[in-house]
Amino acid sequence: MSAFARLSATAIADAVNCGETTALAVMEETLARIAAYDAHQPQAWISRAGPAALRAAARAIDARRAAGERLPLAGVPFAAKDNIDVAGLETTAACPAFAYAPERSATVVERLEAAGAICVGKTNLDQFATGLVGTRSPYGIPRNVYNRDYVSGGSSSGSAVAVAGGLVAFALGTDTAGSGRVPAAFNHLVGLKPTKGRWSTRGLVPACRTLDCITVFTDGIEDALVVDAVVAGFDAEDAFSRPLGNASLTGKRIGVPRRDQRQFFGDVEAEYLYDRALGVLAGLGDIVEIDIEPLLEAAQLLYGGPWVAERTAAIAPLLQRNPLAIDPVVREVVAPGGAMLATELWNGIYRLAELQRHADRMWQSLDALAFPTTGTTYRVAELLEAPVALNSNLGRYTNFVNLLDMAAIAVPAGARANRTGFGITLIGPAHSDRALAALAAEYLAAADLPPPPPLDLGDRMDTVKLAVVGAHLKDMPLHWQLSSRNATFVGAFTTAPNYRLYAMAESVPPKPALVHSEEGGAIALEVYELDLASFGSFVAEVPPPLAIGTVTLADGSSVKGFVAEPRALTGAEDITHLGGWRAYIAGR
Repeated sequence: MSAFARLSATAIADAVNCGETTALAVMEETLARIAAYDAHQPQAWISRAGPAALRAAARAIDARRAAGERLPLAGVPFAAKDNIDVAGLETTAACPAFAYAPERSATVVERLEAAGAICVGKTNLDQFATGLVGTRSPYGIPRNVYNRDYVSGGSSSGSAVAVAGGLVAFALGTDTAGSGRVPAAFNHLVGLKPTKGRWSTRGLVPACRTLDCITVFTDGIEDALVVDAVVAGFDAEDAFSRPLGNASLTGKRIGVPRRDQRQFFGDVEAEYLYDRALGVLAGLGDIVEIDIEPLLEAAQLLYGGPWVAERTAAIAPLLQRNPLAIDPVVREVVAPGGAMLATELWNGIYRLAELQRHADRMWQSLDALAFPTTGTTYRVAELLEAPVALNSNLGRYTNFVNLLDMAAIAVPAGARANRTGFGITLIGPAHSDRALAALAAEYLAAADLPPPPPLDLGDRMDTVKLAVVGAHLKDMPLHWQLSSRNATFVGAFTTAPNYRLYAMAESVPPKPALVHSEEGGAIALEVYELDLASFGSFVAEVPPPLAIGTVTLADGSSVKGFVAEPRALTGAEDITHLGGWRAYIAGR
């Protein structure tokens, strides 16, 4: 087993309870895993308990077990986002000027520790939980564990990294606008966002106190349900706590966005993976396309309406006393709330009430929604260049959920070619948490997804897959341009059935032109993989009227490949019917 293979909370607890191992042995392995991964992403953490304290906590669990206690989370290591209080560790919310030492742990942490779990440390986050990206922290940028060029997602960035990296069995996050779901999608995790008030938020640094939820990241549904069983329940110390409900899903009528309202921001792989997920869900229930405009309007209220002022209220003393201590992007997002009028707030409340009625009516004809968790993902460098606009894109399918009092669970739905995760989120009315989890388990069983790809431990060289259709095919005149760059043969494939192939006139050596066309066919090609530098030098040598664009393969995935400018068709021969360049050359 890999040193960073994911951990199962239920498996650990069962082994400790049955005497197959001890909490101390589990902790020793956990400390070794964390030490090993620190060489790759130490920025996942803001603070950690010392090894001596953790070993003492593990021995205390073993003593409880020896006394006859059976603990649902016996010896299970977990992490908490650093806006959740853990006694003995500072709470920073990723802002050193804000840091304080809590006198006691948050209610959820107390309940987890009473059940035998051991908190090993506090994880990094977008400062004050403001962001869906993980790039807004003075403690460094946690990156996607499968491709460190890409964002981990936020704001619960470090929590997702700690679980996906196999450092802890589960981690607490928070979710106001999607922070407990977006990182789950990018890192191939389950992210359970409970109904507002189901889990106590006493001991949580608020982002929007009326909307905030504490969440959990796990490797599977079963672990998420075990954590929910331990921490859910009314807390008289939390003004926003609610008695537990248990709404069932009466059927399996699953609402999805109308196709014209689905936005993937140019990410064709995400679009393909979402369609594939809907195909799986169609085998479990009825797929119903709905108008999501009212949900999108509700989402706009979160950052484009008066709820910004609630974020401002949460950090107003620091904003007034020491504004430069706040991340510039966070300050840009939060500061305008200080100038909002009470009339704006009340008008927002009135409109949200109308949109809530729409949502209530929607649940009369639907049991759940199945949305993309996000429409795309981004590189860290891209987010640093356009931090607000790209963050907004990531919140398209998440921002409305808490405003409209819904439960949600994010689950994996496949991997892009760059190894980052794509996920879907199942959304239901308040108190449908466990019913949604059951539906999510059915989906994952039916989807039968492969295991997550290997972690990016710094031994990966970025590569690009390139499709060739003509003179660069193996044994063809220009194949040397690939072999001289040590290109790796990936395989022989065909395009999607909407391309036409032409033999260009007066081309030496003979070359084809591949053109996208609704009235086309499937064209044979070969795919090669090159490192980025080799790909760049190859592209620089491509002569007009040929160019490198994006080609869709028969399975719906996309790769870079040869395409042609319109002038390439002047005097060209249409050879689409032959199905590929080799057949044309053979017949000459």
